[in-house]
Amino acid sequence: MERARRLPSRRRLLQGTALAAIPYALLPNPRAGAHSPPTDYTHARWEPASPANYTAADRPTGRPVDLVIIHVTQTTYKNTLPVFWNPAKQVSAHYVLRSADGRVTQCVRERDIAWHAGNWDYNARSIGIEHEGWVDRPEYFTGAMYAQSAALTAAICDRHGIPKDRAHIIGHHEVPGTDHTDPGPHWDWARYIRLVNAVSG
Repeated sequence: MERARRLPSRRRLLQGTALAAIPYALLPNPRAGAHSPPTDYTHARWEPASPANYTAADRPTGRPVDLVIIHVTQTTYKNTLPVFWNPAKQVSAHYVLRSADGRVTQCVRERDIAWHAGNWDYNARSIGIEHEGWVDRPEYFTGAMYAQSAALTAAICDRHGIPKDRAHIIGHHEVPGTDHTDPGPHWDWARYIRLVNAVSG
């Protein structure tokens, strides 16, 4: 995604899912008939992204992971997954969370490099977490989503030795060179970091 040629932005790709999701919803689920590997996070379900949408790697052996990047999908949970399944989209994230109940879905293994940040260096050193919703619709940021996302982030930080602070848990808008605003002004960072740190290891 962040390789030599300039590709459409992640926001444009995700916002286009309302039309794209219809034909891809008719495709067989990528998990059908395939053995599901264990997820990196015990409470996640596995819905793999197309291998064309991320870079296979051997993190943290090959390179350390020292950031968690928080995203908002700008579409629904249901419409996000087909984007990651579609090899033409050139976008993915490690995890997607559903608003209503905080369901955690893993789409890319943590050892691999998901294409979510719009900046290769930041992709290579981070785990990307998408949250269902829109930056200007705070009702999507439910208590269940905050709680489940914080537990996920705490587990990622523990696994990779990442400090649980705002220098290492950042928003997509903080990635150098991005034109994104997510997670937006309604994301409660103080609450989120407090919840991450409240999770017992």
